[in-house]
Order: sequence, then structure tokens, then C-alpha cells
Amino acid sequence: MTGQEVIDIQKRTFCFGVRIVKFVDKLPRTLSGHELGRQVLRSGTSIGANMEEANGAESKEDFIHKVSIAYKEARETRMWLATIREALLPNNAEVVALHKECDELVRILFAILKTARSNRSASRHRASPSDH
Repeated sequence: MTGQEVIDIQKRTFCFGVRIVKFVDKLPRTLSGHELGRQVLRSGTSIGANMEEANGAESKEDFIHKVSIAYKEARETRMWLATIREALLPNNAEVVALHKECDELVRILFAILKTARSNRSASRHRASPSDH
């Protein structure tokens, strides 16, 4: 991954988290709106936080671990957004746009994770004890 790609995903996940914060404040002030809002707020802002931690990872394994958490949080956020769309805000353009962006983030994070794991495996094979 290039430095520019790291900046792009960092910025994109941060901006997504900001959008989630603003979105949650617009949810209906009902018990379900409050509870679903808390869930999506936690998972939606966690994506960027974990990517920030991945950016400062101490090792390849640490990087993979942090991106893996971001990926899981993105999948969870996508599910909460789908729930909000179906249960609270059907046909709401904002929730549809957030769900689409979250789906794209899931796909990007999966690709980053797949590449990082592949690179880890390749470097292990190159440095295997049988080669010495």
C-alpha cells in the first residue's frame, strides 16, 4: 500500500465517522432511535480509530490486527445502518448514502487485509528456516 492510499483510507474513515456522529443526532428521539444510535455511533467511529492505530502499528502483525478490527466494525456498522433504514428511516437518502459508503469501506478494508496477509505469508516463505 502506498503512502497516499494510507492517507486516503485514513481520511475516508475519519470523514465517515464524522458523518455518523452528525447522523445519529438526527435519529428519532425514541427508545429504538436512541439504542440504535448508540450502537452505530460506537461502531461507526471505531472504524477510523482502528485505522489510525493501524497506521501507527508496531509490526505487520499489529497492522493486520488493527485493520481486522476496523473491518469487523465496518461490517457491524453496515448492519446497524441497514436496521435503521428498515426499522426507522425507510427511503431516507442520508441513511442510504451512509450504508453505501460503509459497504465500500468494508470492501476496501477487506482488500487491505487480504493484501497485508498475503504479503505476510510471502515474507514468511522467503525467510523460512529451510532456506538457510
